[in-house]
Amino acid sequence: MDTKVAIIGTGPTGIYTLKGVVASKVPLAITIFEAESDPGKGTPYHPDINDRAMLSNIASIELPPICETLVEWLRRQSDTELQRLGIERTAIQEREFYPRVVLGEYLQSQFLQLVRLGQSRGHVINIKARHRVTDIALRQDDIQISVQRPDDTSSTFGFDHVVMATGHDWPQNIEEKPGYYISPWPAPELKRITNRSVGILGTSLSGIDALITVATANGAFYHDATGQIEYQPKPDSDDFHVTMMSRKGILPEADFYCEIPYIAPIFCTTEAIDGLLATGRHDLLDDVFELFRQELAASDPDYAASIGLSALTVETLAPAYFAAREHSGPFIWAARNLAEAEQNKATHYTVRWRYAILRMHEVIARVIPQLDDEDLKRFHKHFKTVFVDDYATVPHESIKRLLALHRAGKLDVMALGNDYRIDTDSVERGAAVAVEGKTLAYAAFIDATGQHSMSADDIPFPSLQEQGVVRKAQTVEAQAVFDEGSPDVAVQTGGIELDAAFRPVFQHNLSNKLYCAAISFLLHKLPFVQGITSAEEISAIVSKAIVDDVTAKNRLQLVK
Repeated sequence: MDTKVAIIGTGPTGIYTLKGVVASKVPLAITIFEAESDPGKGTPYHPDINDRAMLSNIASIELPPICETLVEWLRRQSDTELQRLGIERTAIQEREFYPRVVLGEYLQSQFLQLVRLGQSRGHVINIKARHRVTDIALRQDDIQISVQRPDDTSSTFGFDHVVMATGHDWPQNIEEKPGYYISPWPAPELKRITNRSVGILGTSLSGIDALITVATANGAFYHDATGQIEYQPKPDSDDFHVTMMSRKGILPEADFYCEIPYIAPIFCTTEAIDGLLATGRHDLLDDVFELFRQELAASDPDYAASIGLSALTVETLAPAYFAAREHSGPFIWAARNLAEAEQNKATHYTVRWRYAILRMHEVIARVIPQLDDEDLKRFHKHFKTVFVDDYATVPHESIKRLLALHRAGKLDVMALGNDYRIDTDSVERGAAVAVEGKTLAYAAFIDATGQHSMSADDIPFPSLQEQGVVRKAQTVEAQAVFDEGSPDVAVQTGGIELDAAFRPVFQHNLSNKLYCAAISFLLHKLPFVQGITSAEEISAIVSKAIVDDVTAKNRLQLVK
């Protein structure tokens, strides 16, 4: 009897997991559950969730190929199809950025190709669209899944392996009260915001997504005679104005040119980090910072000197890193940075300090699970923000749109600092923001701070809760480790306690073949999760664990 594998979700994680499991030489019975009616597009790229103007922040060259690369797929599309997608054939390049919905079309195409490929290799693949998984229960020899069918009836299924590839978790109803939105998705909900003052909490890509959605509901972007992007408000949108806000009041920088695949670091290497981990210590952050400092100084001595790197610590790095931007107007800085990024792209020039930080973030991420509570807090509060800012750059066109909105008098950016309050009770619509002794009211307010880390208490499957097989992730206090005779002191860090293959850790005599590959539950373990590339890395680990298990059992049966 074929091993039964269930994949819950057909976004990037589900698709890359399918790619891995169909590589199994042992035939599998694969069932794929998708709550939406058109499997394969994924929430971040689905046309019902995203505005067509929203851009993805990953270029084809960075996308791990599925059956083909994004550029290869685009180039084989007909002129009619490219016109429908809003893409000029001459503009198809490896380093270009495309609308989110275009990536959705690509992903769905790859998903369907994988299904055909898997079937040709002898796997039985069953796709169940509009089937929402409502419960998961571990049993001794298998895993039971309860599913709500399209006709609202329920069914249960048993599987040997189950992959939770449910991706991001966004609320069903984003307008919590009139004019107050707790998420920028689904984007069509924001289209109702017209001719109003709008506040957006968050200046990163999620904030830009919200901004562009609202902007296209109140006007249009266009290219002037010189090719520059401008914004034309609608005649009846005099009251339309957006204020984006964050603690620092800065905008993300434009995507910068760099060598791909990455050139390996010299000092802050995987081997160096693994050497620190091998000590068994948990107070490693200062040692990691020293490796970071050596790498950055060697890569770009002039930049290192300009921020006084030799005297910096984990706590003082971020203030030095952001100082110049915080003391410059956000739009002045954005215009200068965009010009630099465009010039570097044209000449294939890599800014060494930016590239060094980019290359180090994934290496340093290896140490996170072993940090003690104090160093973990220091990492998230002080160190992490530098890496996130460096890799979370945005497409050049996104910056051009921000500048166009500002020139049109429709966009400002505000620094909140650490002492601010958002009040939804004192206003009939939207929210009021109290900052620096002033209270500013917005008729519409959007929380665009992105996906927040979820923990064991947030698992949407009641049986897993009742069985007690999911528990909050923990780290260990270093002092307890080194006090002779003292037991380890567990400190909860959020997320779910998972093993190296993303399986929940528990002591019960139940199946351990449930894989939690849902991004929202992994942010504690993987602090630099970056969409599709991270989805591929997670899926590779999960699918390998499944294939290895199936292969080992098949060999055992052959021996018997």
